[in-house]
Amino acid sequence: MSAQKLFKVERTTNWTLERISRMSSQEIKQLRDNAERLNEPAVVALCSEALTAGRKADSQARRKGTPRTKARHFVARTKAFEARGVYLQDARTSWGGVRKTDSAVVLALWADAVQSAEGGCKYLLWAPNVEGARPWSDGPGGRERLAHCKLAMQAGQAEGLLVYGEALQGRLPEEKAQAIHGCDPEVVLTFNVEQVGAEYWAVWGKKA
Repeated sequence: MSAQKLFKVERTTNWTLERISRMSSQEIKQLRDNAERLNEPAVVALCSEALTAGRKADSQARRKGTPRTKARHFVARTKAFEARGVYLQDARTSWGGVRKTDSAVVLALWADAVQSAEGGCKYLLWAPNVEGARPWSDGPGGRERLAHCKLAMQAGQAEGLLVYGEALQGRLPEEKAQAIHGCDPEVVLTFNVEQVGAEYWAVWGKKA
């Protein structure tokens, strides 16, 4: 489906700042480009506002990140997984694995991408590569993540390890980051994996 056709379908719904803000920077830029081509100034303005807010949030996270990360003891992602009994299929691209002893799915989550939700937390594990906005989803790491999401849904839950670092503007940290400090081996999350449309989300914590 072309970008123009995709946008025409989406125009039947209401674009809001909250909805757009949940998208990645690449997805927002793609939506803004489509809106400009189709002469939708209101959507263009919302996209620009979301991108500006995202850049401010990134800047604030970087300023706060130094004391936050210094207080933690980090290890390499592969070492953190091995401590949980999981050996990654590919140390470079894998962001998850299955523990042989109990078939539990263990996934790495980018700490700064965790979102608050109804008194708990949520994290976008995987979303389809729409119009080239998320190329990682179609690569080896993304295909592996999708398979792990489906396994976790069948199992009922999964474990998560938090990865800290500095994201690269416009890129998913799973694909490429400006800097990766490592995993915090002392924190292990337990969450459910839920499918929302074509997306897969990790959800945990007490809900209101």
